[in-house]
Amino acid sequence: MAHFYLSEELLAAAGGERVTVSGPEARHAVTVSRIAVGESIAVGNGAGLVVRGRVVSADPTAFVVEVESVLETPAATPAVWLAQALAKGDRDEHAVQQATELGVDGVIPWAAQRSIVKWEGPKLRKGHDRWTAIVREASKQSMRAWVPEVADLASTLVLSALAAETRMLVLEPTADESLTDVTPDGRDVVLVVGPEGGIAPAELSRLESAGSTLVRLGDTILRTSTAGPAAIAVLNARLQRW
Repeated sequence: MAHFYLSEELLAAAGGERVTVSGPEARHAVTVSRIAVGESIAVGNGAGLVVRGRVVSADPTAFVVEVESVLETPAATPAVWLAQALAKGDRDEHAVQQATELGVDGVIPWAAQRSIVKWEGPKLRKGHDRWTAIVREASKQSMRAWVPEVADLASTLVLSALAAETRMLVLEPTADESLTDVTPDGRDVVLVVGPEGGIAPAELSRLESAGSTLVRLGDTILRTSTAGPAAIAVLNARLQRW
């Protein structure tokens, strides 16, 4: 199945029915990917529903698929979120892309104390829209039934409040506990990754006091673009997602 497209308007479908995809998604599918009548493709709504079938008509304004199979995938529990500190050089974006491919359920842009990049003024909306586009495209590439949510920009204060109601794991190279030793407890997991210069001591103290756990990934120091995806791979195994 080479082609996967998203149509958030897709609410339900059954075998033999026809599904129409229009707008920019159809234009890209027909003019760039050059899907043609007779091809087998999949269409999802980003909220668990995926239909597969053959294209029966295609033009730049819309394409139509005759449904052959329907799959509804429930949301993963517990959910795994990545709180990724804003970072320069598109490193935060690379982390978000890879995390999406690895199955993260949501991402939280974090304005950490040592973040060089700032989402302020017009950059706030632009940055959020950019991350939203990244998770959408990465979801299509990896053919995910669920598109991760992109939360609003969070401060350390917001993360501290979240630590009280989730299993928050803060990646810190000097931590005594290893991520591989963490035992799931049923709560949603929030994985916190700092910026290039690491998480400031005051932030570490605040997050730990709020109920989070500091954990390390091996004995080496990973880039902020690598740490989150590596940790998500470990969590996938611990949570038996893989």
